[in-house]
Amino acid sequence: MNKKLRYRVLLQPAAEGGYTVIVPALPGCISEGDTKKEALANIREAIRGWIEVSKKYGDFIPPSDILEEMVEIAA
Repeated sequence: MNKKLRYRVLLQPAAEGGYTVIVPALPGCISEGDTKKEALANIREAIRGWIEVSKKYGDFIPPSDILEEMVEIAA
């Protein structure tokens, strides 16, 4: 059975439209998409590729990165 990993992703609206998505725990793991749904599908594929290459070369694969808190302030 495959181990499930969860990573935090950051979606940034692109100036020309769509989204750029990065995975802070996986250096260089970045993707984009015209819609939020497409961007998330693309980053899943990029994460799979990142992990596959890391396994091939025996590199460290960070464990799941799911700790996150949101802080709201009045401005």
